[in-house]
Amino acid sequence: MKSVRRIPKVMNVPVLVRAALNVPVENGVVTNTFRLRQALQTVEFLQKKGARVILCGHMGDQGTETFEPVYAALKPMLPQLEFCPVSIGKEAQMAVSSMRPGEVLLLENLRRHRGEKLNDADFAKELASLASYFVQDSFDTCHRAHASIVGVPKLLPSYAGLLVEEEVKQLKKALKPKYPALAIIAGAKFATKEPVIVSILDAYDHLFIGGALANDFIQAEGHGVGTSLTSGGDVREMRRLLRNPDLLVPRDVVVASLPGTRGEGEIVPIDAIPKDKAVLDVGPGSLEALAPYLKKAKTILWNGTLGRYENGFIEGTETLARAITATKAYTVLGGGDTVAAVESLGLQNKFSFVSTGGGAMLDFLAYGTLPGIEALR
Repeated sequence: MKSVRRIPKVMNVPVLVRAALNVPVENGVVTNTFRLRQALQTVEFLQKKGARVILCGHMGDQGTETFEPVYAALKPMLPQLEFCPVSIGKEAQMAVSSMRPGEVLLLENLRRHRGEKLNDADFAKELASLASYFVQDSFDTCHRAHASIVGVPKLLPSYAGLLVEEEVKQLKKALKPKYPALAIIAGAKFATKEPVIVSILDAYDHLFIGGALANDFIQAEGHGVGTSLTSGGDVREMRRLLRNPDLLVPRDVVVASLPGTRGEGEIVPIDAIPKDKAVLDVGPGSLEALAPYLKKAKTILWNGTLGRYENGFIEGTETLARAITATKAYTVLGGGDTVAAVESLGLQNKFSFVSTGGGAMLDFLAYGTLPGIEALR
């Protein structure tokens, strides 16, 4: 990849920056600014060089969300920021042409256009027409073949932003860990996680499975999981993986009825999960069994909360966060809710590296590259 540090002189030149702007919003207010703060380094680098910085990105999956809350959250960090209520067309062109050196323009949510997710060539062309250079600084979306990720780089001289550079550097280190090495992968959908599970089992000493993903493996072992979320993945493949002694699965879990009391449940072994309840968190016995691996590890990789975070089942995740930060290992963290949980405890600075990526981080660990990164080569 060509680094943004190698970009030619950009004084008064429009530069389109694809940034990580997909942040949680509640009642019109951004509730976690981690990704926005991570975007500042590249923007400020270009500002100092006198570029006219055009920020673009996406939010949500519905195609109706607006970046107005993002603008409100970014404005105190970037006083020279202005908002454009569209992302392409004459109004956007006029907004760019009226910019001065060092100013920043935030375009409206790209996913309000169907052409973004479809990687439509005409949409990519209109977006690229706003600028002379393109900078990819949204690692969290580099696993998607969308117009602003793989289409625009075909049309403009393209560079990796400072955040993307750092993500690639740190995750390459995670692909070649110091041993003993422990990984914790949670989330859902076995089919999408299988490649990273296979890759990590090859590179790491042990892999602990948590979250809804653990339900699939508990079920594959022949246990009932009640009303728990499962992905209906390949049971034969899960059973094959379970024969690997390096794969660790919870032996006790927290169960409750849904909807139910937030964060409150019953601790049961995995062979005694009630038919009318769901697994909503990992049990304390499982974390106690994981403790010796944590203490010995020189590398710890963690992606995904261990419980149903949005329903208040956070004890397992918070206990794991405290345990990891008490070690002397090189620690890598990723996943939106996971980062939010760690930030709520004030522990984010105790991790060696915190990735902006969730799915992108896992895909990079599985394949060693991403479509958005390949598009920059």
